[in-house]
Amino acid sequence: MTDPTRTPAWQALSAHADTLRTAHLRELFAADSERFQHLSLEVDNLLFDFSKQRLNSQTISLLAELARSRGVRDWFQRMISGEKVNASEQRAALHMALRSNRTDPLFVDGKDVMPGIRLNRQRMRDFCEAVRSERLRGYSGEPIRAIVNIGIGGSDLGPRMATSALQAYAHPSLKIFYVSNLDAADLAPRLAELDPRTTLFIITSKTFTTLESITNAGTARNWLLAAAGDAADAAMAQQFVAVTANAGAALNFGVSANRIFEFCDWVGGRFSLWSAVGLPLALAIGMDAFEELLSGAEAMDQHVLTAPEEKNLPLLMALIGIWNINFLRAWNLSISPYSQSLHYLPDYLQQLDMESNGKSRQPDGTPVGVHTAPVLWGGAGSNTQHAYFQLLHQGGWLIPSDFIAFAESDFPLPGHHDKLLANCLAQAEALAFGNDQDDPLRACAGNQPSSMLLFRRLTPFALGQLLAAYEHKICAQAAIWGINPFDQWGVELGKKLAVRLLPALESGVDETVDSSTRGLIHWLKKRSPAP
Repeated sequence: MTDPTRTPAWQALSAHADTLRTAHLRELFAADSERFQHLSLEVDNLLFDFSKQRLNSQTISLLAELARSRGVRDWFQRMISGEKVNASEQRAALHMALRSNRTDPLFVDGKDVMPGIRLNRQRMRDFCEAVRSERLRGYSGEPIRAIVNIGIGGSDLGPRMATSALQAYAHPSLKIFYVSNLDAADLAPRLAELDPRTTLFIITSKTFTTLESITNAGTARNWLLAAAGDAADAAMAQQFVAVTANAGAALNFGVSANRIFEFCDWVGGRFSLWSAVGLPLALAIGMDAFEELLSGAEAMDQHVLTAPEEKNLPLLMALIGIWNINFLRAWNLSISPYSQSLHYLPDYLQQLDMESNGKSRQPDGTPVGVHTAPVLWGGAGSNTQHAYFQLLHQGGWLIPSDFIAFAESDFPLPGHHDKLLANCLAQAEALAFGNDQDDPLRACAGNQPSSMLLFRRLTPFALGQLLAAYEHKICAQAAIWGINPFDQWGVELGKKLAVRLLPALESGVDETVDSSTRGLIHWLKKRSPAP
């Protein structure tokens, strides 16, 4: 893959950046009375306003040329056609197919994957209806009242975030819980408050070997079977579900064959919400609402595949991110959803962005040569205003922000929502324009860039649009930088080292480890309770 910085488009942007790097947003708005109209875009009732970014119409034209020169449109076509774009693992990346209603075949390794996608979706529907209608019951004959998803990373963050986001659509008699951490403080209090007769467990693990998930699943199984006694077989058959690509391991664990849902190896965990990984979400909101989520994402898929570069919402998000990171040297990104229901969104986007694009080498091993993924963090507004926004206003760092808000509340209370929206709009305005205080302690320089994503209401369709837009943003940036967003070898290294160190923690120090790790193990062993 060629070095992106050597392309004429990149070099043109570098020269252009020299003319804009010191420009203030106050000046840019003064120079164009219709800046909002020129630098905003509406797609399917989603408004994307990027007029408060430190750029102009020429910047957008140059960035669009960069996308054309790097073959971003071709990248998306290769992905949707089932090509093995995950080069290091020789896999396709077909998360778009998971939400597609296409009727024509889609072949991967000579097999049409669409019938399997439709079958898995129908199985999800049948299972959700059985649980929600109380036809499927626990070992004692009582209806299911609690569902615990056991997973980590993409098997946890996506469905956890979406279940919270769409709580306004939740079934009134079902409680959905998520357990991910290996720390017993995550699982133990949950088991203490649950009733084994009415609790269903979903083990979501692509490999069914992930240390955290399988350890937690084993503890949950022991808890359930101890309570069930003579009805242990019925409890296991009725109250354990697996979502995995390793059906054999799930069967060996004790999950019944008709309770195993497919997790295809051609979808990465952080892109997997649209599959059976979303089963706990579908149980919470119902399969009809889950399919509305898929429809929102599919609508964004069609937009990203067909819209021209200058009018392509996810691609503009990607290009603006590259402008900020590589040309304005802004290496952070703050995510501020003004919605308590979306308070898990920054956590979800952290993995989606930083695990996908947190790489410095192209697939052939050559250095990218520029910074890639931003350091992404954030939280729900208005809470963020009383936490880290002080640094954005007066800390001296250049930190772009994404604001997300809704015209209507998903939980309306009189006198609340307009105040929330006023806070959101005020923060974006203050970051952009600052103030003209003479007192240096009160002076805010402004010129902090931000984008605004506005929806009418937080519906399943709108959430699908939003998440798909961020997915496409990240994939488009990967195409421009020339990296593979679908592998994660740094994550894999940590997993392997943990497996190697576990025996030393259990039975004694491994002399082959470094002196620091050996010293830490020795300290911990001296203070650990006797087995």
